[in-house]
Amino acid sequence: MDAQQIWITSMHKNNCRVCGLYAIEPPWGSDGETPSWEICLCCGTEFGYEDCTIDSVKKQREKWISSGCNWIDIEVMPFDWSFEEQAKQIP
Repeated sequence: MDAQQIWITSMHKNNCRVCGLYAIEPPWGSDGETPSWEICLCCGTEFGYEDCTIDSVKKQREKWISSGCNWIDIEVMPFDWSFEEQAKQIP
């Protein structure tokens, strides 16, 4: 098993790989390998497209952070949201 596969299978299955937001449904399915193609409500990542490799996750995260860590769906953003706290949940 290569490092890429270990990374995919060992991550927390319900958190966005880019921003760490917890999702009720696993972004990469219950098997950790089948993307939902949904959009993260926080960073806007499309699961299965912008988070399919370690490099793409890093690039998407850098892009999101450099743009100010803005939420895509501001209506669901917690009042006391903290990037630092959420980032602890990044797989």
